[in-house]
Amino acid sequence: MAEAPYELIYWHVIPGRGEHIRLCFVEAGVPYSDTAFLDGGMDTMYGYISDQNTGDELNPPPFAPPILKHGDVVISQTSNILMYLGPKLGLAATQPGDIWRINALALTALDGFSNEVHNCHHPIAIDLYYEQQKEESLRRSKDWVKNRLPKFLGYFERVLTGKASGEGPWLYGGVLTWADLVLFQTLDGTNYAFSKAMAAARKSSKYDRVFQLYEAVKARPRIAEYLASERRQKFSEYGVYRHYEELDVEADVEPKE
Repeated sequence: MAEAPYELIYWHVIPGRGEHIRLCFVEAGVPYSDTAFLDGGMDTMYGYISDQNTGDELNPPPFAPPILKHGDVVISQTSNILMYLGPKLGLAATQPGDIWRINALALTALDGFSNEVHNCHHPIAIDLYYEQQKEESLRRSKDWVKNRLPKFLGYFERVLTGKASGEGPWLYGGVLTWADLVLFQTLDGTNYAFSKAMAAARKSSKYDRVFQLYEAVKARPRIAEYLASERRQKFSEYGVYRHYEELDVEADVEPKE
């Protein structure tokens, strides 16, 4: 199993949730294949999520990408894949129970800065176009920027001031883990979607440790090289993170009492 190639099955065009997995491979310097960049890659991906796929004796069919294939193992769900890869790629602390604590941090980042951000432009229904729910999207975005953004930024600032984070700038155990890469990517996407609110949050100096972590990940040699390359897909009008000028609202990011 250790010698089996890593195969990422994900959409082309958009970075999406597959980007968390790519960043782990990049930081670890571990080669992998990616259907987003392979001829026939989308046919492979559609085969995995086809209604005709019932899985095999070991693996149930995945619901949606990202999907990781590693030898006989087929894993779906972003956080599940990251939990599998983290220890194998050297992106986890080493004490008993660390994997669950790191996963909790990654899940919180995905909740606040991925799922909730996506729901700002699709608050009513995933299958409706944004243009069919613009009024609701603006209302949702104003509330999210005012109340939820400071709540999640404040939480990670508290984590980074706590003893469990270590000496910094990382979230847990004094070492870079997959949770740091997840937080980086979700902050990067949130900055694309809500640039005004994120600029105000940074300027407030209330979340300095959070933004220091963001910059520390960005400066990692392999990450920096990757971000400057054509392999790093751009945010656009598709996917989790979208920028609509009318939703890029400003608000006081003071947390609620």
